[in-house]
Amino acid sequence: GLWGQPTLLNNVETFSNISLIILEGAKKYAQVGTEESHGTKIFALAGAVVNTGLVEVPIGTSLGEIIYDIGGGIKGGKTYKAAQIGGPSGGCIPKEYLNVPLDYSSLAELGAIMGSGGLVVMDEETCMVDVARFFVEFVAEESCGKCVPCRVGTKRLLEILERICGGEGKEGDIEKLISLGNQIKDTALCGLGQTAANPVLSTIRHFRHEYEAHIKEKHCEAGVCPAVVRAPCQSACPANVDIPGFVSLVKEKRYEEALLLHRERNPFAAVCSRVCFHTCEDRCRRSTIDEPVSVRGIKRFLVEHEVTIQVPEIRENEVNAKRKIAIIGAGPSGLSCAYFLARLGYKPVIFEAVERPGGMLAQTIPAYRLPRETLAREIRMIERMGVDIETNKALGRDFTLESLKETGYEACYLAIGAQGTLDLGIPGEENPSVIQAIPFLKQYNIRGSVPVGKNVVVIGGGNAAIDAARTAIRLNAEKVTIIYRRTQEQMPAYAEEIEEALHEGVTLKCLVQPVEIVIENKEVKAVKCLHMNLGEFDRSGRRRPEEDKNNTEIIEADQVIIAIGQRLLKEDIDSNIDIAEGGFVKTDSTTTQSSLDWVFAGGDVVTGPYSVVSAIGAGEKAAVAMDEFLSSENHAFWRKDWENDTAYDNNEDPLPYHREKIPLIDASKRRSNFDEVELCWSEHSAIRQSARCLRCDYGKTVPVQEENHGKH
Repeated sequence: GLWGQPTLLNNVETFSNISLIILEGAKKYAQVGTEESHGTKIFALAGAVVNTGLVEVPIGTSLGEIIYDIGGGIKGGKTYKAAQIGGPSGGCIPKEYLNVPLDYSSLAELGAIMGSGGLVVMDEETCMVDVARFFVEFVAEESCGKCVPCRVGTKRLLEILERICGGEGKEGDIEKLISLGNQIKDTALCGLGQTAANPVLSTIRHFRHEYEAHIKEKHCEAGVCPAVVRAPCQSACPANVDIPGFVSLVKEKRYEEALLLHRERNPFAAVCSRVCFHTCEDRCRRSTIDEPVSVRGIKRFLVEHEVTIQVPEIRENEVNAKRKIAIIGAGPSGLSCAYFLARLGYKPVIFEAVERPGGMLAQTIPAYRLPRETLAREIRMIERMGVDIETNKALGRDFTLESLKETGYEACYLAIGAQGTLDLGIPGEENPSVIQAIPFLKQYNIRGSVPVGKNVVVIGGGNAAIDAARTAIRLNAEKVTIIYRRTQEQMPAYAEEIEEALHEGVTLKCLVQPVEIVIENKEVKAVKCLHMNLGEFDRSGRRRPEEDKNNTEIIEADQVIIAIGQRLLKEDIDSNIDIAEGGFVKTDSTTTQSSLDWVFAGGDVVTGPYSVVSAIGAGEKAAVAMDEFLSSENHAFWRKDWENDTAYDNNEDPLPYHREKIPLIDASKRRSNFDEVELCWSEHSAIRQSARCLRCDYGKTVPVQEENHGKH
């Protein structure tokens, strides 16, 4: 060391503070930081942020300020997931706590520590179980071995975590980790051992569902853990479609096989080729080279070449065929549940409240996104598999759960969606020209006509708001304005839908909040708005919009369409079924069972408004659980890895083709009609795009998925 003396590395920060206190005085030093924690702290900002490096900030600075204001936000526009703070034995802080002040007491409450000042930022592509494994591995290596809790305990923690990441987790492992972690924390001799379990305990606390998915479903949604991941795209798909499989089959022009492979896990290939929000593409490893593979574009080409409907294997079963199963709701979740039950030989009956099956697919998604015949074709396929759909049959109006039970139904799947709407709660909202987006879209899609003003204001930032605005444009509204209280980047609607709405002439006003619908002579004249500024972070991880009461704007309107969210209508649900805190049906995350053991539930009725493919995945999961409930065995024969026999040379470099956009009808030609906006690639383009796939599944196998105590 310098002058023949060892360097006190872990005291450098203290030395730098002492000099300031001596030169300027303790009072001057105490002016920085919080009342309980004075001074500054140096953080080593690293991970998935734009700006990395050493950052010195006053103690008490919020985590969100460091990540977004200093760090420049998450790389690649991805979503923040968590930050591991305090060095290897620190804890993880999720998006709900971006406002936490980084001081000693606040971090301790969240199961984290200030520690050495390590601050590793993680995005949505991070597996939190793997994060815990990584840091515990480091701590186990660094243990001095003096005390048993640290020397032995950290190794036992690591063994359990490695087993979970390896697809061999068992029921009770989470409880073992918590118990062992707390024992090490309470009995280890030094600071390393006493904090060694922080990565485990904090990730279980905030991300327990990821541990459960690894253990119960052998699934890593982030696509990180090799033993349970065939390909990141497949792991990210809520329906677990074998994406590399059908893409590689398209490359070889084996279109019928590709469709059959897709329908092994998702019956709605044609529907999803148009309306899926393609999380698979968000996880595509090709994006590390240039851009992700256009999975949805390839799928669209694939379904356009279907001549004879491709129905996968159905196993006839006389016993199952005699059992009575009811499905309430003919939306994507209910139809998918029926599809998979039919493949097991059951003959389920679907009760649909309106005259046309399809749920929100038929009632609210406009034809320019999803042509009606495309949907009808795949619904007919499900009916021909032995599924009976009875329309104009509503729960509570035409039958009850009790009456189903009395007439011999042994199991029921509740998939009625979230049909209720949310109000603004502002003056003028009661005017007849102020309407909700969902009824507006339903009326046009079912009846073919709906009153539309000349100057329409749509309030909201989700897909329903975009669909309502684009529908109004097509119905000859002269001006359509969407107002949203956050920024365009924070809108929950699909980015491509927002972009096309703007191309069609929709005006988007962000950071404005409606406070009054201006009424004159009983007619809507305008929407009075306050401008908003982004303040602190809320529990969604986004900056909370705050009113600027001195900055108002009047937006002219003769019709207002509200699209700020949906809710569950309690009157649609049997009173014996428990409702969760969020206002939706409470279910077991593994079995999908409600508080009534013979009633299962899934889709929007459980999660709130979400995606079509998530509803499909929920339907499949419920079908497997219902079969196990009735037979005490797991017969989900489709839950297997397809042996991919397509040609692939893993020694070749990735082909240099670029991602192609899906062709669209010119905006000027589509504003006046409901013709489908997206077109289909040529065969040459589809095959070339399929060849861009890096085949992450090559040579991979994953453990057989086990459900609870089911047998295979």
